[in-house]
Amino acid sequence: MELGREIMGSGLIERSTFLGSSKVHTFYQKTNQFFWVNSVSQKRRVGLRRKAVGVKPVVAAISENLVRAVVPEKAVKYKVRGVVTVRNKNKEDLTETLFKHFDAFTDKIGRNVVLELVSTEIDPKTKAPKKSNQAVLKDWSEKSNLKTERVNYITEFTVDSNFGNPGAITVSNKHQKEFFLESITIEGFASGPVHFPCNSWVQSSKDHPAKRIFFSNQPYLPSETPSGLRALREQELKDLRGDGQGVRKLSDRVYDFDVYNDLGNPDKGVDLARPTLGGQKIPYPRRCRTGRLPTDTDMHAESRVEKPLPMYVPRDEQFEESKMNSFSNGRLKGTLHNLLPSIMANISANNHDFKGFSDIDSLYSEGLLLKLGLEDDLLKKLPLPKVVGKIQQSSQGNLLKYKTPKILSKDRFAWLRDDEFGRQAIAGVNPVTIERLEVFPPVSKLDPQIYGPQESALKEEHILGHLNGMTVQQALDENKLYIVDYHDIYLPFIDRINSLDGRKAYATRTVFFLSPLGTLKPVAIELSLPLAGPTSRSKRVVTPPVDATTSWIWQLAKAHVCSNDAGVHQLVNHWLRTHATMEPFILAAHRQLSGMHPIFKLLDPHMRYTLEINALARQNLINADGVIEACFTPGRYCMEMSAAAYKDFWRFDLEGLPADLIRRGIAVPDPSQPHGLKLLIKDYPYASDGLMIWSAIENWVQTNVTRYYPDSAQVCNDKELQAWYAESINVGHADLRHEAWWPTLATPDDLTSILTTIIWLGSAQHAALNFGQYPYGGYVPNRPPLMRRLIPEEGDPEYKSFVADPQKYFLLSLPSLLQATKYMAVVDTLSTHAPDEEYIGERNHPSIWTGDAEMVEGFFGFAAEIGRVEKEIEKRNSDPTLRNRCGAGVLPYELLAPSSEPGVTCRGVPNSVSI
Repeated sequence: MELGREIMGSGLIERSTFLGSSKVHTFYQKTNQFFWVNSVSQKRRVGLRRKAVGVKPVVAAISENLVRAVVPEKAVKYKVRGVVTVRNKNKEDLTETLFKHFDAFTDKIGRNVVLELVSTEIDPKTKAPKKSNQAVLKDWSEKSNLKTERVNYITEFTVDSNFGNPGAITVSNKHQKEFFLESITIEGFASGPVHFPCNSWVQSSKDHPAKRIFFSNQPYLPSETPSGLRALREQELKDLRGDGQGVRKLSDRVYDFDVYNDLGNPDKGVDLARPTLGGQKIPYPRRCRTGRLPTDTDMHAESRVEKPLPMYVPRDEQFEESKMNSFSNGRLKGTLHNLLPSIMANISANNHDFKGFSDIDSLYSEGLLLKLGLEDDLLKKLPLPKVVGKIQQSSQGNLLKYKTPKILSKDRFAWLRDDEFGRQAIAGVNPVTIERLEVFPPVSKLDPQIYGPQESALKEEHILGHLNGMTVQQALDENKLYIVDYHDIYLPFIDRINSLDGRKAYATRTVFFLSPLGTLKPVAIELSLPLAGPTSRSKRVVTPPVDATTSWIWQLAKAHVCSNDAGVHQLVNHWLRTHATMEPFILAAHRQLSGMHPIFKLLDPHMRYTLEINALARQNLINADGVIEACFTPGRYCMEMSAAAYKDFWRFDLEGLPADLIRRGIAVPDPSQPHGLKLLIKDYPYASDGLMIWSAIENWVQTNVTRYYPDSAQVCNDKELQAWYAESINVGHADLRHEAWWPTLATPDDLTSILTTIIWLGSAQHAALNFGQYPYGGYVPNRPPLMRRLIPEEGDPEYKSFVADPQKYFLLSLPSLLQATKYMAVVDTLSTHAPDEEYIGERNHPSIWTGDAEMVEGFFGFAAEIGRVEKEIEKRNSDPTLRNRCGAGVLPYELLAPSSEPGVTCRGVPNSVSI
């Protein structure tokens, strides 16, 4: 018995977590016969487990020298067990159910799920990796009717005593139906359980004949890859890259690049044609290639797939079931919100516009259709009554009643106040545009030959009376003047925008004064139009009001600023800077970094769902005549404006938070400060909270980089890492690849900076820009996404009607009822956290995502630091000296508070761009 124990090691005998009794069986080979040996005490097994708490590199179960001494003529064969965890769907359609039963039947007659263990070592005889026998899932048919979320299946492998360390498993699915393989755990090796985190859909071999490859959680740099895994490492990456040919199937796992040539639909008319984004003419980041056929009328435009048909993204990037259900319900509710007001508008032409602020309030208090007595009648006429009924039931009968936005929760008139207008520039949903004003008046960078004089119309006399007794120069010198400047990004598009039906816009500049209390006070708004002729007035300055008429003009000017802000926020800061520019880094990571690469393991949670949500955006949001074009001021020119910002303003080296704050003049370098810089607006909630999260991310990244890259040579010689970064730039951002500002990747510090920036953009930056969209924009007067009228001046035909009824004029300038409700429904969906959200400081399988115990421990340290950040944010939101986040009627700043419940919460930092 002792000899058997020695031969088998502690693995199979003492460490199996599948064996509950105090006795287990093991065996050894003698003259080719198996003999079973009983007994090992539970106490001994537990003691051995305690010694193996840390995750260590897997070692062979049996000492080869010992085996040779016992059975010199032949290696001992022994068995190891595997638990294969498969995640079930909560709901299956009829076809899926039939296939499931069919697979259970055929599994009994040999059409199984087949697995094979692959060693890290090469067999000296075959010159190929050592392999186990082919094993099957023993109990698939018996467990086919289980309704649990996860099902654990058992398999058993036979390996030689000289097998070495298991490093990979291949899986063949001979069933008809795909299944989601969550993880595999192998027990029976001396070092303890060997974990294989999979989290992947395994397709039927009839559709995808090649075996799927899964690696253990042990990380390896390319140069350290064990000999038995090198070919598999290369093969897996080759499979993920594909060949760049053909139409992608929804079941494919191919990551490739393409230009944005699928936003328009020229086959439906010239009005729906849109230019290709990406290329020398209109630079833009690349998106995931689908390979769809070209349109009939334009060979360079890709044919569209319209909802509800799915867009291609690699199979493992598609939403999981709970996420898809949450997103689909939100989208259907949004469709109903849009459809019913449209029907109502057709019933009565008078319902196109809001007649008073009470009409807006009724959207939250009673539901507009309920108020008009139309809800029940119209719901009966809608298709899909069962689906509508379920959603209505989940909405407590208030399907057409919008949630009250947070901006109204503490003070329903807060949006009217100038201090709230200023506060939202640093603590609202778009706090990343404000800059310190260094020169007064501000100067345009546009070509004066095309756009007129570069000088602003702002003069000292416009602001002098609002600077607490300071001169303009004093205010500049003491860092008291700030600006939100949309002049240069809007002016090239204004003529085209204003020629659209129901769109009127200015290119705006807003100057703020930083008060002694730390709050921002708007002191002047400049409204610019392109020159219509040599004598035309193209610029107008509006200052804080002095009477009733100027009060309404001031409110209209602020509304135009907010409309500009909403457009730049959505098209540039949100979509471009956190969605579109991230996609190339994600595509290249899957194509160039093996799943066993430690940097892929670090990035993995920060790439979740991004490709899918970007594909859905191309289908429904940023496409021709989509929600963005319908709801935002630039209309059909929305994406061209986004592309202009990419070409003229976007720089990866300035996308990290500290660099961005310094670029905007909001902070100055200061080594004595905690984050190496000093904020010039001390109570700047986005920046002060963001710097805490930035530092936590940076420290976590540095922990990883230091662990695997002790010197620059390791960074430079990592072929996968260098290929990832090179492809991200040269292919994914091909139109800007020659820019001198791209950071080099030559040192550990370079790598830390690049990775910190990417993780920051995918997590905290996106959260700060996304999850406040409904809380702040759900009340349209606070943040109108478009304006329909310019501000009249004395002598204009509309001036008399403005003076006669300024409230009516103001409401007619805002989006129509249909535009407003469509916008509200969309930002409601975009602001919603799904039930399966993973927040920063969390990740799937936190104890086994890597086999490196030092990194597991480091991640728990990172999670603890995120917890401390959350407590500090709570403390700041209760500090009455911080007037931009605490005070009567002032909303707390929680957009960077890490955790959240599901739903629209105006807080929570998910790991990735997942909505």
